[in-house]
Amino acid sequence: MTFGKAALLRATILSAVLTAVPQLAAAQTTATDAAEAQTQADADAQELTGEEVIVTGSARRQRRFDVSYAVNSLGQDDVKRLAPLNFADLLGKLPGIQVEATGGEVQNVTRVRGIPTDDGYSVFQQDGLPLFHDINGNFFRGDSLNRYDLMTERVEVVRGGPAPIFASQAAAIVNSITVTGTDTTRGKVQATLGTTDLYRLDAMQAGPLGERTYYAIGGYLRRDGGQRNNGFPNDRGGQIRANIKRDLDNGTLKISVNYLNDHNTFYLPIPVADPRNPSVSLDPYIDFFRGTLNSPAFRGVTLKYRDAAGVVRSETRDLADGRHMEYGNIGLQYDAEFGGWQFAAKAGYTQGKLRFDALYSTSNPVDANSFARGFQSAATTAFGAVARLGYALSGTNGATAYDPYSASGLVVQGQYRGVDSNFYSGQGDVSVTRKFDTGFGTHDLRLGGYASAYGLTNKAVYQDYLMEVRGQPRTLDLVAYSATGAVLGSVTDKGVLRYGTTLNQGDVDSTVYAVYANDTWEVTPGLRIDGGIRHEWYNISGYGLTSTSVNLGDPATLADNSVRSFDGARQTRKDSPVATNWTVGVNYDVSTHFGGYLRASHLEVPPQSASYYNINPVLVKTQADQYEAGLKASFGRNYLYMTGFYTKFDPFNASFVAFNPTTGRNDQAVPFIGQAEVKGVEVDGMLAPAPWFFVSGSFTYQEPKYKNLQNSAGADPSAVNGKQIIREPKVFGNIRPTFAFDAGSDQVEVYGRYEYVGRRYVDLFNNTGLPAYNTFGLGATLTHGGFQFQVVGDNIFNNKGLTEGNPRTDQLDGQTSRDAIYGRPIFGRTVRFILSKSW
Repeated sequence: MTFGKAALLRATILSAVLTAVPQLAAAQTTATDAAEAQTQADADAQELTGEEVIVTGSARRQRRFDVSYAVNSLGQDDVKRLAPLNFADLLGKLPGIQVEATGGEVQNVTRVRGIPTDDGYSVFQQDGLPLFHDINGNFFRGDSLNRYDLMTERVEVVRGGPAPIFASQAAAIVNSITVTGTDTTRGKVQATLGTTDLYRLDAMQAGPLGERTYYAIGGYLRRDGGQRNNGFPNDRGGQIRANIKRDLDNGTLKISVNYLNDHNTFYLPIPVADPRNPSVSLDPYIDFFRGTLNSPAFRGVTLKYRDAAGVVRSETRDLADGRHMEYGNIGLQYDAEFGGWQFAAKAGYTQGKLRFDALYSTSNPVDANSFARGFQSAATTAFGAVARLGYALSGTNGATAYDPYSASGLVVQGQYRGVDSNFYSGQGDVSVTRKFDTGFGTHDLRLGGYASAYGLTNKAVYQDYLMEVRGQPRTLDLVAYSATGAVLGSVTDKGVLRYGTTLNQGDVDSTVYAVYANDTWEVTPGLRIDGGIRHEWYNISGYGLTSTSVNLGDPATLADNSVRSFDGARQTRKDSPVATNWTVGVNYDVSTHFGGYLRASHLEVPPQSASYYNINPVLVKTQADQYEAGLKASFGRNYLYMTGFYTKFDPFNASFVAFNPTTGRNDQAVPFIGQAEVKGVEVDGMLAPAPWFFVSGSFTYQEPKYKNLQNSAGADPSAVNGKQIIREPKVFGNIRPTFAFDAGSDQVEVYGRYEYVGRRYVDLFNNTGLPAYNTFGLGATLTHGGFQFQVVGDNIFNNKGLTEGNPRTDQLDGQTSRDAIYGRPIFGRTVRFILSKSW
């Protein structure tokens, strides 16, 4: 991987910024408190009117009511009441965003209304810049890099609207705005204990370093036993962030650093019902809320493959390492005003590595005798006169027999995935903004440019295991016995059903350059028309090593009969896609309390750069046309925002590669290309009838459908067209009442949360459903001086719900049952206790 490109880009960006700051040293000699005054004014306005101040997706800071797009701003008090389990869970409390927050702390599914992808084309930013340019890296997404802690002042989330103009590849922007210092020293330390064996410490302090110079520093350390019982520690690690800000004559200069080193276990689907009789629960063997196929049996696995020189290689991996993300980031932000022009320059550079270990679901559980019969012929060919195949605990050479029918009578396959990646991303954005009067209204014009150089490497080795069906399963061997009971050989090898089923290695380096413009024209007071355009040029260069299948030649097992081997060749590809995004909107405010808007946006997203190190990838530039109509009302603490939306996603690549239980590879390609069409309405509101009570909530109704799908492999797409898009509900939302009162000199808040997710489907034909579910949460906060104590309970009634299904096998045929019998359950009841001290 070429890190020189990133270094060159970083140097270019920094040089441009410093060149654009004339007489910087002289400017620092005169004090100014303009930036601090603006920050305090924003805070005062929100305190008095209940109106958030928005900076994301806008040329300059505005009240939420004044913008003509769907946006939320979540400060630390909002997040405290929402008490999310992870970043995706936080976003799922907002209208128009449906999440599957059941995978653990990171790498969860986030779908933005109208965008039928697992990431929803949500671009995660920190202070207005991404930490990695692409939406997805190699087995990581934005929530893997961006972690919420006390250094996050607030999170602003833009859905649709001008997102395609102010960020690349964006149908939505999730912008984490960090704490910066002021003249007043402030800080907070917070300890969290949880019933999942959670121990977490957060801390933050910010204040003056000297005249006109300010600092902020904070982060977290955390250890968590996990929502599911793996038999080993779940999440462990932490983050530290810091920045120094300098006030200048006409603006500010801020330098920031970020370091993350964290391990996170990834939860995959589990079997919840017997496929032979779906009415029979598997809960006695694998607990719905705490059970997982993760197991200490995978603490020291050996992955095998053959290199291009014909040498058998092996790697020792540990499932407890989970998703080990480590990276550092440095950022620079400069804002100034020159004769009525607002100048802004941002630059950042991220470099890191990911080591990922996870146990993926593959095919559904099967009857143990049926599974064994499927290998009878191959075992006889390999070992001779096989009288019977029987199960034994792995690694005992058949001596310790295992009877599946003493338990569930089922066995299940799983796939261990070991992935390593290094990545870098340098990015910078420079813009100027000017408001000027004309003979007919005023214009607020912003012109900008963006550039990024980014890349990553990939090495991935997968292999399949055979397991019993229970929580923390033991691995099994399927052993061939003679008529006298002698061991003739084994289908498996120490629990391995197939070595080296997948072998990938490659590299990609990319650059992108973009220019953008946005103008807001205030025709008359209350009537505003705005439009924007962004054009991007990409250069992507990557390669992937090709592989073949070989027999490693061990006569005692079938597990090494078809192992992937590098063949010495590589596929290289270069591409130079372009993208043009635009938006236009009109907003009319009848008064300072009531208004409405219309908006149309067009988004183009080239293939993610990681596709270019895959072998024979399907490279499709996707496009989304988004149309919105909004009504908004704001009266002090009371507000209502309602947005109708229609999105046409074309082309929509609904193709997938299914798991083949015969080869153990994801090599069954099922191509479906067409369109996705989603229309619906989202509602976000709060009602505060009394000072001591308010209720807030969000609601989304949508019709997500496939349209005009075509299949080149002979399947009939007419049975899919018009069906509900996989894993997307028609209805989801929440309602959150809060009671606040004084108890002497103390303040008390008690709050609840009801959440509902409608029925979804795991397959294209809508044969197998994920039933609708609901959960209840409850929390309370006691504030005494600078101390605060909070208790939060999640899913307090242990309501059941399933997400995801089993994506490796579901998409075409479902699960041969009306309701899913294999999926990723929602988490059960947990309680967290949080004690903090502020100053």
